[in-house]
Amino acid sequence: MGNRDAVSAFLRSRRDRITPEQAGLPAYGQRRVPGLRRGEVATLAGVSVEYYTRLERGNLQGVSDSVLDALAQALRLDATERMYLYDLARAAGPGPKARARQREIRPTVRPSVARIVEGMPEMPAFVMNNRLDTRAANPLGRALYSEMYADPTCGANVARFAFFNPAARRFYTDWERMARFAVGALRIEAGKSPYDRELSNLIGELSTRSDAFRVMWASHDVHVFRESTKRLNHPLVGDLELDQETMSLPDESGLSVVVYSAPPGTAAEDGLKLLASWSATTGQKQDAGTVIR
Repeated sequence: MGNRDAVSAFLRSRRDRITPEQAGLPAYGQRRVPGLRRGEVATLAGVSVEYYTRLERGNLQGVSDSVLDALAQALRLDATERMYLYDLARAAGPGPKARARQREIRPTVRPSVARIVEGMPEMPAFVMNNRLDTRAANPLGRALYSEMYADPTCGANVARFAFFNPAARRFYTDWERMARFAVGALRIEAGKSPYDRELSNLIGELSTRSDAFRVMWASHDVHVFRESTKRLNHPLVGDLELDQETMSLPDESGLSVVVYSAPPGTAAEDGLKLLASWSATTGQKQDAGTVIR
């Protein structure tokens, strides 16, 4: 999907979810749209209907921050959606050089970052890029996601694992929530990097091979991974409830360090210790078909 199509679909999807009553507007006449009309959004944003129509047709080139802010307020965008709208506007008209630079970005994991991840042996830790590829992981991280790493078709990509490997629906206790978060994260990245060929290929692959992904992608919801609670069902140690922290590296690589931890004295802490012991003694070569009790 090109930038103009993404802009148009996103604005329409946000307009469709707001009723006149929610926006404080009178509802009159026969309505042929599920949410607000274009004219109503234009009124709320303080722009002409013609100008808003131009925006919803996908043309954000040259739009000022004040108009974007007014549009975000009219459509009741949350902080993540507002950021996505700004990303779409920034990507609306990059020159050829900017597009070429965007295509050439191939971030690598710096040795110092790899050492940080390896230096947390009691917590599963990963380095992840903006396409949800795990570029590095410590032994406990690989043990936690052993089913993903054992599947060569996943390519160590969390989204491929979630949508292509049937085991993921058992591994993620709340699979649908996690899957929607993954789709929303890819949507955010597509807004930032519309000329990222590898990202476009990944989204195309997921859309072609997974009906569930295709439906979620069509919702145009967005998500940023920060802190959260992950509920997992590992084939070796059973249920784990872990805290996840995601820390973006302070550079332009698009890489993040993702760390899972368990509160002290919990069953999840015991489960991670068992998993670490199994990883250290077996090198993850044995069959992970039974639960350790």
